[in-house]
Amino acid sequence: MNGQKIKRRVGKYEVGRTIGEGTFAKVKFARNSETGEPVALKIIDKEKVLKYMQAEQIQREIATMKLIKHPNVVQLYEVMGSKTKIYIILEFVTGGELFHKILNSGRISEKEARRYFQQLINAVDYCHSRGVYHRDLKLENLLLDAFGNLKISDFGLSALSQQVRDDGLLHTTCGTPNYVAPEVLNDGGYDGAAADLWSCGVILFVLLAGYLPFDDTNLLNLYKKISAGEFTCPPWFSFSARKLITRILNPNPVTRITISEIMHDEWFKKEYKLPVFEETKERNTDDIETIFKDCEVC
Repeated sequence: MNGQKIKRRVGKYEVGRTIGEGTFAKVKFARNSETGEPVALKIIDKEKVLKYMQAEQIQREIATMKLIKHPNVVQLYEVMGSKTKIYIILEFVTGGELFHKILNSGRISEKEARRYFQQLINAVDYCHSRGVYHRDLKLENLLLDAFGNLKISDFGLSALSQQVRDDGLLHTTCGTPNYVAPEVLNDGGYDGAAADLWSCGVILFVLLAGYLPFDDTNLLNLYKKISAGEFTCPPWFSFSARKLITRILNPNPVTRITISEIMHDEWFKKEYKLPVFEETKERNTDDIETIFKDCEVC
């Protein structure tokens, strides 16, 4: 033996250190041995997925990410499976969570907040155009790349337009309490696009303020504040930022500002750059079915 450690491989990927861990999955740093490109390798335990009846949710997450190819969304490269594991190969994003940036440095400048918000709105608009509603947009799910560009991650709670019921609405209450739209809490069904937009408004508020617009240790009180749209903008918000946030955090989803209206807003349009990228073709989802076929016998 020459003392060299033999690297573990999954397909053409050399697997390295663990960079994240959840209930069903581990995320490891890996490298494409053909191109040398770093990737994030999400390894999902099939047995746990079945035990907690999460197969459908994970299938949906993979199917969703295959629909989306946008510069401000974490890219899914490929999916593989073995008898006991599912391997999802994702873009490796190096800049950490936007959440940690705010946690460490507090609020950011209006100019910087606007740039992140423009990228967020653009990506969310693209997702909606593909029939995908994220449903858990929050700072922790926004990553930054090496160039400081925003990347939306974690489509685990997303809904596809096929899940919309006959009334044209989604009916699953999900998301993170402080970011969730009032109509999602009210249990009467909700429009996925309007609910995502509310969460974007909460994100913009946090970027500019350094704290959440709706917060309470008592969950019932928190829900009351959200339902009433009860929040106060700090004095350092510019008039135009305050006006836009108030239109987004409107508790009535019918009169809430839409994405196309946001794109015409004076505050939003300042120094706006339209992202240039290649539109993805419809991607095949047959491999997802194949990967989960073994699950019954795992």
